[in-house]
Amino acid sequence: MDVNAAVAAAAAIAGLCTGVIAMLAFRWSEREQKRPTRTSLRPDGNAALPPGVDTVLSVLSSSAVVLDESDSVVKASSAAYALGLVRGGRLAVEPMLHMARDTRRDGEIRQVELDLPRRGTGRGEALAVSARVAPLGSRLVLLLVEDLTEARRIEAVRRDFVANVSHELKTPVGALSLLSEAVMDASDDPEAVQRFAGRMEIEATRLTNLVQELIDLSRVQNDDPLEDAEPVRVEELVVEAVDRCRQQAGSKQITMASGGTADLFVWGNRSQLAAALGNLVENAVNYSPARTRVGIAARKLAAPGGDQIEIAVTDQGIGISEKDRERVFERFYRVDPARSRATGGTGLGLAIVKHVAASHGGEVTVWSSEGQGSTFTLRLPESGVVRGRTTGGPFVVNGAVDDDGPYETDSYEPFPAPEALP
Repeated sequence: MDVNAAVAAAAAIAGLCTGVIAMLAFRWSEREQKRPTRTSLRPDGNAALPPGVDTVLSVLSSSAVVLDESDSVVKASSAAYALGLVRGGRLAVEPMLHMARDTRRDGEIRQVELDLPRRGTGRGEALAVSARVAPLGSRLVLLLVEDLTEARRIEAVRRDFVANVSHELKTPVGALSLLSEAVMDASDDPEAVQRFAGRMEIEATRLTNLVQELIDLSRVQNDDPLEDAEPVRVEELVVEAVDRCRQQAGSKQITMASGGTADLFVWGNRSQLAAALGNLVENAVNYSPARTRVGIAARKLAAPGGDQIEIAVTDQGIGISEKDRERVFERFYRVDPARSRATGGTGLGLAIVKHVAASHGGEVTVWSSEGQGSTFTLRLPESGVVRGRTTGGPFVVNGAVDDDGPYETDSYEPFPAPEALP
């Protein structure tokens, strides 16, 4: 009997424990169901929304949050969580919460622009948003938030660009105006007229170069270079860049040398690639002292995403300080403004190179040491060509387009790395 009693008591205790555990699990399940989620903060939240509102909110590009009369979040989009507007089922931005309460009280639609701290960064970066609050039925309030950060950045870039262009254009235009007045005043002095006319020609050339580079920069930013892409021989690009700077190099007795460019092809827009490499070589010549050397070397590199062609332009010029290296590719930025004006530089050449490289799936980098020179390296995806056929697209052979499809290329022999110029 004692054994049976013990067994019965143990069974009763086990049943009691099972019942307690089941009750706790049921309560925990209910609490979890009531807890907000990223898609729908309460299972019954959709039922509280007017018919059709849930569908409309799901297709809006704005971040949407619906609050009830107790300021609890009834519905929130995933974008609202990404911006950090909702945390723990509550609206986390105090100014927006005050707007919602005021709208609930008087029914007026309110809109405001705010700068919010960006989540996950400790650098104080602000997130620019536009918040609009409106009543939704008799009890709910709808909050729509637009992210304006990228729009403001673009507007700031555009504003700075216009200011820089205005300043750069005003300089040669003002010089031409003053020089024309000087020519008129010195009409009876042939030597002065000739001297002022020479200066006018220099300023007119500078103005022409600036306008042309603005056009080139606009073109590389707006056009897709791969629409008119073709296999481009690196050797031809180098020859064209050297010819473009031959006169300036000759006047300064600068020796120009190239190597490793044979049988290398890149895939892209020929005119844009020629302009980019030409800008690099022209900068090397302009910023090099007399009787030095400028070298252009190319080689093929193996890369995980496909082979690349590396074109390096090395000079023995004044070099670039460490603090200026990160900014040399900015538009209108000049390491030495006085020297740039003396050489006719506009500050747009390297910006054009950067845009061309990026639009072709490549990059441009710089190594430099003050007083020792600089090396600008342009890396571009290779276009493999074998027996008149290319892996990059249709190839023209004797005036006919061969577009039977991509062809495998024979393996290239690796080219030696370009030697450093003495």
